[in-house]
Amino acid sequence: MNFQLTATITSAALLVGTVTAGAEELRLSHQWSTADVRHQVAQMVADEVAAANVDLEIKIFPSKSLFKPREQYKPLSRGQLDMTVFPLSYAGGQQPAYNLTLMPGLVKNHDHAARLNESDFMGKIEEIMAGDDVMVLVHGYLAGGFVGKDQCITAPEDVQGQQTRAAGKAFEQMLAGAGASIASMASSEIYNAMQTGVLTAANTSSSSFVSYRIYEQVACYTPASDFALWFMYQPMMMNKSTFEGLSAEQQAALLAAAAKAEAFYLEEAKKQDAASAEVFAENGVEIAAMSQEEFDAWRALAQETSYKAFVEDTPGGQELLDLALSVE
Repeated sequence: MNFQLTATITSAALLVGTVTAGAEELRLSHQWSTADVRHQVAQMVADEVAAANVDLEIKIFPSKSLFKPREQYKPLSRGQLDMTVFPLSYAGGQQPAYNLTLMPGLVKNHDHAARLNESDFMGKIEEIMAGDDVMVLVHGYLAGGFVGKDQCITAPEDVQGQQTRAAGKAFEQMLAGAGASIASMASSEIYNAMQTGVLTAANTSSSSFVSYRIYEQVACYTPASDFALWFMYQPMMMNKSTFEGLSAEQQAALLAAAAKAEAFYLEEAKKQDAASAEVFAENGVEIAAMSQEEFDAWRALAQETSYKAFVEDTPGGQELLDLALSVE
């Protein structure tokens, strides 16, 4: 699928299509390019709502054009922003429980992630969101891997002494435990950091690796395959009061669009990993694979670092961790 072409066509359809002069406008912000799957999810919801003819328009602000990547949750909770597609762990500083949505080795594969989305664990996370006047419209997890500027990264010892970017507190703790130096930044900043030597290694989602053209800056890529250490919850969320202020017809159109987009998100997420490996290989980057033994070594390290710190730092953390681990 040509995502850029699709985005162009759907955007044109939205502009030409069904929005009336008196339509209510919702603003949706995200940090990714229009070629990214997360933009496609947002665009699908916008197009479906427009087609429903309920006097509701969703205006999308991609590529961090409205808010900085990590600074979207507060405006959303305060009603200054209506909707976002957002890595929830970015808001772990405000709500420590959210750090569990990016925990090494906690999610096994995409189908397991989908079961987590329907679990009591996610129910608890949504209760916390509701307290911030936030709700989930579209659930979604994306997998990811590692890149190395000069070498492959598959085992904990491979990051020792490297300047590494990790998405989220839990991964930073685990990588620091393996001897890496940590540089915190949004995924949109990895390319420049690699280019200028600030980073020698990084991990993020498969789709971000491709949409930000990280293959131009690295020698080796370890994609998510049989063993995916990295899964990150990246839902589409909405201000709860804003949603409740819509008409019944508008709410129904939005929920129907979200359901369709969620199914699309899951299927596309599954495709992203293999597709990213192909892109990197086509650009001359070595492709590495993580073994069962290496995965187990990472998980053992996470239990002594990330899991332990989460429970110690988070009120009710043990209960949340147990709920997540109970999902088969």
